[in-house]
Amino acid sequence: MIAQLTGLVAQIGPTSAVIEIGGFGVQAVCSPNTVAGLRVGQRASLATSLVVREDSLTLYGFASADEREFFELLLTATGVGPKLAQAALAVLSPDELRTAIASENLLQLCKVPGIGRKGAQRMVIELKDKINTVGYADIPEPAARPPAAWRAQVTQGLQGLGWSARDAESACDEVEPLTRDDPQVNVAVLMRAALQSLARK
Repeated sequence: MIAQLTGLVAQIGPTSAVIEIGGFGVQAVCSPNTVAGLRVGQRASLATSLVVREDSLTLYGFASADEREFFELLLTATGVGPKLAQAALAVLSPDELRTAIASENLLQLCKVPGIGRKGAQRMVIELKDKINTVGYADIPEPAARPPAAWRAQVTQGLQGLGWSARDAESACDEVEPLTRDDPQVNVAVLMRAALQSLARK
């Protein structure tokens, strides 16, 4: 199993990054939050999880080992695939997910696009006894990017998670006041607010 990638960031996309290691470029599928903390040409380290399917091998990258471990935990729940697990970690931090599952806070879990009330109940039932096995770790805040680029990054990230261009633009309009209050607001914060806005509709 590939548990970590460390090298120079060769390429960044809305939902993926290529890390150059020893002359090879390794692509990892990443959440918009993780992508927001990467810079082309700079050294980076990603915690990774390899998801094996009959027709594919997909490497997923995370800003911390804690996120990776919770991603893998979410995959053990019935009906939760990699895309839904990534969406959950884009909207809620591992600690927020732990608290929501432990306290059976279905409203909090239903903020994740693709998780309805029944899905949230199933997650609580199946994961409540397992969450204590996932260790606590400090989750680094991704560095802020230039504020002028935030709308394109958030729009691309939302579309990468399956939302339409129209929905993505609408969500950007909803969170734009945050950029006026704080011009240096982190893209990851805007992404999370946009996802929560879409979940309320």
